[in-house]
Amino acid sequence: MRLEHVSKRFPGTSTDAVADLSLEVRQGEVTVFVGPSGCGKTTTLKMINRLEEPTSGHIEIFGRDQAATPAHELRRQIGYVIQETGLFPHRTIAENIATVPHLLGWPKARIRDRVQELAELVGLEREQLERYPASLSGGQRQRAGVARALAADPPILLMDEPFGAVDPIVRTRLQDELLALQQRLHKTIVFVTHDIEEATKLGDRVAVLDVGGILAQYAPPAELLREPANAFVEEFLGRERGLRELSLIPVSDVPLERRCELSPGASCEEALAAMDRAGADWALVIEDDRCAGWVDRKRIAEAVPNVSAAAVPLARWIGPNSNLREALEVALTSHTRVAIVQDGERYLGVLPIERIAQRLEA
Repeated sequence: MRLEHVSKRFPGTSTDAVADLSLEVRQGEVTVFVGPSGCGKTTTLKMINRLEEPTSGHIEIFGRDQAATPAHELRRQIGYVIQETGLFPHRTIAENIATVPHLLGWPKARIRDRVQELAELVGLEREQLERYPASLSGGQRQRAGVARALAADPPILLMDEPFGAVDPIVRTRLQDELLALQQRLHKTIVFVTHDIEEATKLGDRVAVLDVGGILAQYAPPAELLREPANAFVEEFLGRERGLRELSLIPVSDVPLERRCELSPGASCEEALAAMDRAGADWALVIEDDRCAGWVDRKRIAEAVPNVSAAAVPLARWIGPNSNLREALEVALTSHTRVAIVQDGERYLGVLPIERIAQRLEA
């Protein structure tokens, strides 16, 4: 998809809502429009499916001028998800999901199978399909909205702040589900949000728009966070942009360390000697590649029979697919000041705060 010198000025106004916007949305990627209120991000989204017509410029979709396609045909080829989902309140969830296939004249059996397939894909229970939107939670309605947008298998999905009306816990879960869904479907998604953290989490590329629909920067999240193009982008990213950059780096990208390790049956004298040799004040208790907990000198000195009796079970750990921001949060709240990394129950190593800081400075 390509936008070339696209502008939009609404009747009766003296300024552009979108000003000379040019960018390319890459096929199979998630492109996020983010910016403050009045930056034209939703207006741009609506121009893609012709809910709004550009004042000037043009938009190409798969190499074809979208103005050459009748609007109703274009919209049936583009999924559209909005905040609060826009579900028809008088229709069941199944009927809502089936809206576009029904308009396209699909056979009833095909529609029924597609509704069941999508319900499973987005995590809706079968019994929920026969309920009405008002009887579902916000997260369930949002899943139904995504399913409806995907019903006719459109190559393009437009999402206008779809998770803005749900609580933070549900929002995080829906974001993760969207990323997992995209790994399977590889749709071309244009996503609108005002939340820079959501933008950098979901987007393959992020377009930061200034007030008046001016494109301030268009870049992958890591580049955006590390090299803001101007003062507006830097201010919009906020003071936590270093932490946001950590959230883009998986733990598997950073070499792990091994610290002092003890067997559960080691005596207190053996444990203290091992810690002396390692210059350590604490050690991990490891058995068959499993971490049974940690001990320190104080606990060992409390006249326990062996290391196993003194071990404190792990309160938290992370996996190799976690990100460095999660690792930092675990390390900062840990007695040992490191994040324990495990693949399932298999111990892999530790990630100290210093190693995380070095990765950010690299």
